[in-house]
Amino acid sequence: MRRQTPGDDAGQTTRDDRRRFFAVFVGAGFAWHRRVAGAEPARTHRVVIHGLKYEPETLVVRRGDTVVWVNDDPMPHTVTAAGEFDSRTIEAGKSWRFIAHRAGNYRYVCTLHSNMQGSLRVE
Repeated sequence: MRRQTPGDDAGQTTRDDRRRFFAVFVGAGFAWHRRVAGAEPARTHRVVIHGLKYEPETLVVRRGDTVVWVNDDPMPHTVTAAGEFDSRTIEAGKSWRFIAHRAGNYRYVCTLHSNMQGSLRVE
């Protein structure tokens, strides 16, 4: 190992090399995290309840996305997937939001109007 003397830049070079290595290491870590976590940030999707229908009737989202059901009908509705999620009553003009944490296919209904059905696929 070489001794450093005043005016000698060998120590500075070593520090610069360490900084560069650290920057590359941290950058690679962030790139790996984005790849594992998914490059796209979480999104918010909207389902409108109108005319005794869910629009769209089928929706595909990614884990971490938020789905907002907006009741645009003059009567209350629910968004209920047995054992998975239940909005309870959504009054006219109100909304309910759900964050999709688990992958899967979820068929849901309005418990007040059984002819209303929809599906949510979380990838």
